[in-house]
Amino acid sequence: MGRNAFDYLIELVSEEEIRNLKPDFSRLAKITTRGVCVTSISSSDEYDFVSRLFAPAIGIPEDPVTGSTHCCLGPYWMKKLNKNSFTAYQASERGGFLKVRVIKERVLISGKAVTVIEGSILDS
Repeated sequence: MGRNAFDYLIELVSEEEIRNLKPDFSRLAKITTRGVCVTSISSSDEYDFVSRLFAPAIGIPEDPVTGSTHCCLGPYWMKKLNKNSFTAYQASERGGFLKVRVIKERVLISGKAVTVIEGSILDS
């Protein structure tokens, strides 16, 4: 278990544990960070690691796919797996695959995005 600027990070033993979590959102809403990210090595050859992010303290019980979390997970798994390029899966209900690559101090993330809202800001 550790913490970055935004979230607690907890590594669990298996992907099955990640997928079967039933978080207590009312208790999680009381934490002082943005959220809690759980992760584990993948049990599939399709991806290297899996994760989920719970952030009820900021009104998001579970975020479907979180780019900012993968900016932390990339370097974390780079140290553990001794490589710098990953395929990741965020195992929320909607779920999503991400490509994560760590290059020096930068983390590059790519994947498919879903537009959930559009808007514009007007200069008054």
